[in-house]
Amino acid sequence: MATMKRLVKLEGVANVQMEEADIPTAGPKEVLIKVNRSLISRGSELFRRYVMPEAIPHRMMGYSDAGHVIEVGPEVLGVTPGDRSNVNGPHAQYVVGKHGAIPDGMDHETATFIGLSTSATMWMRTTPIEPGDDVVVLGQGIIGNLYMQAVRERNPGRVITVDATELRCEISRRCGADVAINVSETDSVERVMELTEGRGADVVVECVGGNAGVKSFEQAQRMMKKDGVLHLIALYQGARKPGDGLLPLDSGTFMNKMLVAGIRVPEPRSKHRADAAQMLVDGRIKVGPLVTHRLPWRQTAEAYHMLFKRPDEALAVILEWDR
Repeated sequence: MATMKRLVKLEGVANVQMEEADIPTAGPKEVLIKVNRSLISRGSELFRRYVMPEAIPHRMMGYSDAGHVIEVGPEVLGVTPGDRSNVNGPHAQYVVGKHGAIPDGMDHETATFIGLSTSATMWMRTTPIEPGDDVVVLGQGIIGNLYMQAVRERNPGRVITVDATELRCEISRRCGADVAINVSETDSVERVMELTEGRGADVVVECVGGNAGVKSFEQAQRMMKKDGVLHLIALYQGARKPGDGLLPLDSGTFMNKMLVAGIRVPEPRSKHRADAAQMLVDGRIKVGPLVTHRLPWRQTAEAYHMLFKRPDEALAVILEWDR
């Protein structure tokens, strides 16, 4: 049987490496694609996988692939070998999954952002926002940045972003943030209150997550207006079971405010996917500024180590499987 290379996370913290495995076969409702590009999502792939001491199933190591279809399951209609496809699959030379058409004119690199842009769009459409509202987005990782760009659909007033690294703040500015606050240099609560003339933000969207997100969640409550909205997107403290993601909610501070968590939209994900893909095509969502590194697949392990150890140097990392 023909073989391929794929990423695995073995037992031991940060123990990621490439291994040889059989090329999979498409199931009845799946396609098999030869991967051209894949995207590493630092948030979930590092802090819910890379840092864990236990081995992680291969299928959980990555979920943003783009390439060409080479095999089509018998129940898949309207797809032929050679079609370009975006698949929610792990980092590997070949992956199977449900076919996602790549629009004409979109390259494989941009296509790896379709899934995350879809989620950002669904979160954005969940947030209670009125035209003209001042929206603060805490955290400018990939999701926070994509949300910041997509939220223009809602006609906010100012979009203010907050992050702890200057690299992400600068990328945020390049992608359209009205103000980007570097929290490592400036008190974000004081700055937001100053920008809003003491009133506070109408809407705060929390995209930090993890251990750092606990402090960010506390700050979010203090930068909102008296009847503002706080939307939680990220997961906290690597939440894996009930009780792991407990957050401090100050009832005195939060009284009369609204708390929203996750995605709450009635339409199917496919509808939002089509909209997000169009935003990527027409430039309402720009992903070029997010990509700080493009590396050949042989350097996949090094890419993970860099993202974990030097977060001030990298944001989105694209793995190139054709070189």
